Amino acid sequence: MKSFKENLRSELDFQGLTVKELSAKTGIIKGTLDNYLGMRASIPPADVAVKIAQALNVSVEYLVTGEESLRTRDATKVVFKNTLQEDLNSIPKNLQIILKDLIHTTASTLRQS
Repeated sequence: MKSFKENLRSELDFQGLTVKELSAKTGIIKGTLDNYLGMRASIPPADVAVKIAQALNVSVEYLVTGEESLRTRDATKVVFKNTLQEDLNSIPKNLQIILKDLIHTTASTLRQS
């Protein structure tokens, strides 16, 4: 399991944010944020962790545990659905019906297992 420090650094890098920019977004002094990212890697109190998570649009749980954020999961689902819909729309209607029935039957069978 990654630490708060590692998860925070990873999210800042992913979003292309600097500590100074996060400080401006949260109102938390840059030096304080540096403490969470530095050698001592202290963990912030809950209210500060919430401010950081909100500014980064991730969950506090993600920052603490490293579990994938809901934002990422939701974005992945949207991309998957959009891609799947585009692919289905490119298939002739009679094959779409067959595929829909196949998918429905497969899903029903798996749910019953």
